[in-house]
Amino acid sequence: MILEHEIPSGSKLYFGNSAKIKRKIEAIASTVLDEKGFEEIVTPIFSYHQHLSIADEKQIIRVNDARNNSLSLRADSTIDVVRIIEKRLGSNTTHKKWFYIQPVFRFPTEEQYQVGAEFMGERKLSSVTKIAVEIFDKLGVKPLMQISNIKIPELLVEMFEDLSIEDFKHVNIEKFLNLKVDWLEKLVYLQHVESIDAVMEIAPKAIREELQKMKDLCNETKYENTVLAPMYYAKMLYYDELFFRVIDKNEVYARGGRYKNEDLTSVGFAIYTDALCDTLSR
Repeated sequence: MILEHEIPSGSKLYFGNSAKIKRKIEAIASTVLDEKGFEEIVTPIFSYHQHLSIADEKQIIRVNDARNNSLSLRADSTIDVVRIIEKRLGSNTTHKKWFYIQPVFRFPTEEQYQVGAEFMGERKLSSVTKIAVEIFDKLGVKPLMQISNIKIPELLVEMFEDLSIEDFKHVNIEKFLNLKVDWLEKLVYLQHVESIDAVMEIAPKAIREELQKMKDLCNETKYENTVLAPMYYAKMLYYDELFFRVIDKNEVYARGGRYKNEDLTSVGFAIYTDALCDTLSR
């Protein structure tokens, strides 16, 4: 029996102080993004293209339109923003920097509020990591920024026939170490940019090139609370190189990265408002 006061598990309710904190986060983030030349966009809740973004399609909430075409509730904003700007608004705007404040929805009843930014046509991830750092600084929090490169797991799968992408999704450290490869062991334990040169000296050329990109991103972002996670694999379908997570203990405050939609390379990130609200409410 469902009682009158019950709300679905995973849905969000903000009121009083929590609503005020949520609005503060959104106001600070939107002010910073506006100052950086980003314009706001609000995309439809319903989408025909969420399968292009979400690796686990079981997370997508599906419905049908009036013509019985399959569509879903918005589970991710990135690809929809880029697709709408390119395909629907292309002749009406040449602007490339966009931000959004809107929730996403996952099966069965999960809501997640986000503030996101997409810099279309930009290849340097530091263009947005520095903005994310500024937003967190203005919010008075100093979480950890974890930098990864999706190319490294992909290259390692090509190099070692015993490895698969599933090993990286599940962080199978024991399997990596059992290969008994010195440079790979050092790669597994690499955390700090100060140690990256020692790994690059002995790693294969292809791995060395991707580690250099991680090092450059650290130096360009200039955020002291940064760690490296070269073996971490993102579960978003569109990341194609560098990506990052902003974390504090077990909470993820933001994710972002470089991605490609058809022939257009872009960079962006999303801040998870709900997790920040919980922290700032304490």
